[in-house]
Amino acid sequence: MMKTILIVDDQPGIRMLLEEVFSKEGYRTLTAANGRDALTVFEAERPEMVLLDMKIPGMDGIEILKRLKQECEGVQVVMMTAYGELNLIEEAKNWGAVRHFTKPFDVFELRETVKNLLED
Repeated sequence: MMKTILIVDDQPGIRMLLEEVFSKEGYRTLTAANGRDALTVFEAERPEMVLLDMKIPGMDGIEILKRLKQECEGVQVVMMTAYGELNLIEEAKNWGAVRHFTKPFDVFELRETVKNLLED
């Protein structure tokens, strides 16, 4: 069965890149540019994985993460951040994020990580 990944990032270039990478890998991809859209798409589609940017205008990644986990505890969330803010990364882990990547990330490493997490 095809697994679904929701990509949440306010930068269109990153959404397009990740959508392309994961579509080629055989995943169904969904995208959202902000927290409200992310939560709406998540409720409707129930993806197995969410790639979530930490800094999004309007609703930060931690708030989105909390709401996703309230909605579905089993969803795997990988945080992406352009900032090495250790306190935010720690907080994200406390709320159940499985991994984090600092931008600019190695897209091949991200792809392998997602593949491993979704195959478990």
